[in-house]
Amino acid sequence: MKQAPRVGIISLGCAKNLVDTEIMLGHLDRHGCEYVLEPGDADIIVINTCGFIGPAREESIRTILETAELKKTGRLKRLVVAGCMVQRYREQLLANLPEVDAFIGLDELPKVIESAGIASLGGPATVAPSGPSLSLYDHLAPRHLATPSWTAYLKIAEGCDHACSFCAIPSFRGAFRSRTQDDLVAEAERLAAAGVRELNLIAQDTSHYGRDRGEPDGLPRLLEALNAIDDLHWIRIHYLYPNTVTDKLIEAMAGLPKVVNYVDMPLQHADSAVLSRMLRGGSADSHIKLLERFRRRMDDPAMRTTLIVGFPGETEDEFGHLLDFVREVRFDHVGVFTYSHEEDTSAHRLEDDVPQELMDERRGAVMELQAGIAGERNKERLGRTVEVLVEGTHPETELLLTGRTAGQSQDVDGQVLINDGQAEPGSFVQVELTETAGYDLVGRIVPAGDRSTGAP
Repeated sequence: MKQAPRVGIISLGCAKNLVDTEIMLGHLDRHGCEYVLEPGDADIIVINTCGFIGPAREESIRTILETAELKKTGRLKRLVVAGCMVQRYREQLLANLPEVDAFIGLDELPKVIESAGIASLGGPATVAPSGPSLSLYDHLAPRHLATPSWTAYLKIAEGCDHACSFCAIPSFRGAFRSRTQDDLVAEAERLAAAGVRELNLIAQDTSHYGRDRGEPDGLPRLLEALNAIDDLHWIRIHYLYPNTVTDKLIEAMAGLPKVVNYVDMPLQHADSAVLSRMLRGGSADSHIKLLERFRRRMDDPAMRTTLIVGFPGETEDEFGHLLDFVREVRFDHVGVFTYSHEEDTSAHRLEDDVPQELMDERRGAVMELQAGIAGERNKERLGRTVEVLVEGTHPETELLLTGRTAGQSQDVDGQVLINDGQAEPGSFVQVELTETAGYDLVGRIVPAGDRSTGAP
């Protein structure tokens, strides 16, 4: 009997990229591949790259070169590189990375089988030029989850129609294109039937969902349909865009019981002049008013944002306005990035005049401020009993379990450390919050019959 090919998968970048990786895994499943965790044990390695900003590309190139060395030192026979960086820079990669056996872009994910040399499905893979992606997967695409069995991402759309001056994503991910509601419900039902209890909706701009199809209330209607799926327990929405949030969406998020009180809205900055140069518009005042609309309708929602420091021309006063904004809003979770001067963006025409050292200092200042705010927000929750999704034993000690509240999304936010009580991974339990540990919370499982709940 022919031995199944041993395949290693390395997925870089965001959750949207991870779904692409899962689709490639689904195609590999159909050909009986055996997956290995150690790259040195693989006959074939597929690297799904990120091409968004400079540091991400550097990580992708470093990973490719380090992996290629296994052709000399391990059993690796074939190296396949896929994803955003291929879609954006295919010709350059072809010319400069002879170590790679095949490149596949965002529209070619099913060709992972041919590219890996596992089977021929109609001849050799074509070499498509770089350019915007056009594809949109549906619920019939095979998919092998790379997340724990109880949680999954649902990518509701591809591409982006915004023209943010710092962002090159539309140049390779393409124009915004929504999947149909029926298609998404079919995939969500399949995931729920397989044991998924937590569904995370993702897109480049989730609140834009449906508008390209003439459905301005597409996301509220989708949430209503997903909320009706019996086996789902939590539905979380990522990547809302401030200009596409409507009152109807806020009402749906606040009123549907399975949609958790979690507002993830990448705002990028708060100074009106910087936002104008970013071609986003708005101001600290408009941001605050929008976030207050959520807070008026939701019971203590967890709020997350991402910010960019060092955008061209960012003055000390403009940066000071950003600090004031973070101080006033009191987010639960903040990610901070230093500006990356990207070709294929309109900001590339601006002078990149904020030194990297100063950008790093400004990033550190925001993170230091946010660390204090997050700690205070966590202390405010002590004494409450909240629902927690248990994820398993702590990797460093069997004496602790780890889990997350509805206000803590996988991989990007803090967690709950459970130091008293036992529960199975994937189960939901009530936990009394007793301590803080940096960005994390500590608590004990409350026995049934001794429970009073509070907001996460």
